[in-house]
Amino acid sequence: MPELALSGLIKTYGAARALNGAALALRGGEVHALMGENGAGKSTLIRILAGIERADAGRVTLDGRPIPLASPADAEAAGLRFLHQELQVVPGLSVAENMHLARPYPTRFGLVDWGALRRAARAALARLGVDHLDPDRTMAALGPGDQMLVRIAATLLTGGGRAPWLYVLDEPTAALTGAEAERLFAAIGALVAGGAGVLYVSHRLDEVLRLCQRVTVLRDGATVCSRAIAETDRARIIHDMTGREIGDLYPPRHGATSGAALLRVRGLAGGVVRGIDFDVQAGEILGLAGLSGSGRNAALKALMGALPRRAGQVSLGGVALGTTPAQCWRQGLAYVPRERRSEGLMLWRALAETVTLPHLADLSRAGFLRHRREGQRVAALGHAVGLKARGSWQPCAELSGGNQQKVLFARALAGQPRLLLLDEPTRGVDVGARFDIHALIRAFAAAGGAVIVASSDLPELIGLCDRIAVLHAGRLGAVLPAAGLTEAGLLARCHDPLSEDA
Repeated sequence: MPELALSGLIKTYGAARALNGAALALRGGEVHALMGENGAGKSTLIRILAGIERADAGRVTLDGRPIPLASPADAEAAGLRFLHQELQVVPGLSVAENMHLARPYPTRFGLVDWGALRRAARAALARLGVDHLDPDRTMAALGPGDQMLVRIAATLLTGGGRAPWLYVLDEPTAALTGAEAERLFAAIGALVAGGAGVLYVSHRLDEVLRLCQRVTVLRDGATVCSRAIAETDRARIIHDMTGREIGDLYPPRHGATSGAALLRVRGLAGGVVRGIDFDVQAGEILGLAGLSGSGRNAALKALMGALPRRAGQVSLGGVALGTTPAQCWRQGLAYVPRERRSEGLMLWRALAETVTLPHLADLSRAGFLRHRREGQRVAALGHAVGLKARGSWQPCAELSGGNQQKVLFARALAGQPRLLLLDEPTRGVDVGARFDIHALIRAFAAAGGAVIVASSDLPELIGLCDRIAVLHAGRLGAVLPAAGLTEAGLLARCHDPLSEDA
């Protein structure tokens, strides 16, 4: 089996050292996890592997022989392939056309041979065990999981150069449903059975422990450990990543609910949501579960006024809720969106501007922003959420994923809200940041606030929430106490609202 070894990698950006002697050994025929907190150096190491960045020092060998990785072409020639969470696809083109974007189309008599194009695409998909995708379907019609499978299959198309043998998958399941993730895992199994290696970069410990044979942990740009999965466990990996003990990702609850409904929802309809009723008490954390397209995300947007409400009555503290985001912010709602980079952050503006954007009226006098007061507010909120940044002027794009998420929490808390609406609040953040975010949510509820959490992470819903509302095709199927629920039982309810397996 091929073996790629990286040793002594050093990479600095100005005064900051992103890699400090990092080492990694990758072999064909196994899945190797790369883990570490946001900012640990994982992305820099991947960019060096991909030929996008060059290390200041260090050695890279393939089967014991030094290889250049001075460009993406060098990485491809060495048999390396990279699949990112944000997949580069052309939505309007078919599956077969997208699979051939990086190589010439087959031709016949000087024209595109569409039959050969489809046959090649179908054969490559079959090598992954994928038989449910039509090569003629447009990519826009596919979910993120199937798009991921298409991009993996594209690397298996026959062509010149060294056949791919190492796949780097960067947070591949962050946007996938449970069924989509299972298809991806099956495809990974097919690749490994064929002798390929996989570098699996993820913050999801359950997936790592299930899929991988080895794990390497980076911290502060250095390799802390590299060992077989059989020789480690969840607690040891967390300690290696964070340098501290985190016994429970879900801090204990303090206090109790008020018994009276703070939020009352009757007949809410908006987007795919159709006539749902529920209440949330002060001090309560309510989870929203459901499959992709069930309406859990649309429900939050409809409550916040980001999605028009077609029908229904919504009141907060006995007062009818406004219909626009600005009105809802003023009335005590705060919203953390699912897609932080595209929906929540002003990436290349100072983080202070993202934090204070919905609250400018409170920070202004006679129409002029009081910058000193803004700075004091942002500093206090940054401290409260554990934000790590060089200053309030630092652009959000320069922050790690966990710290970007904390910027959004700082914005949510800036107006002293009564109700938090959280859409996938820990997507793409490391285990240390997850703990911090869970602690923030619990503290907010313990202080008398109410929280609604929509998440595709079923263990998170069970561990964090008091009750879980299950949505199915836009309708409310059941509202269950979280205590005693199992992941399998909750998933069964998501598939079948009448299931008794919970």
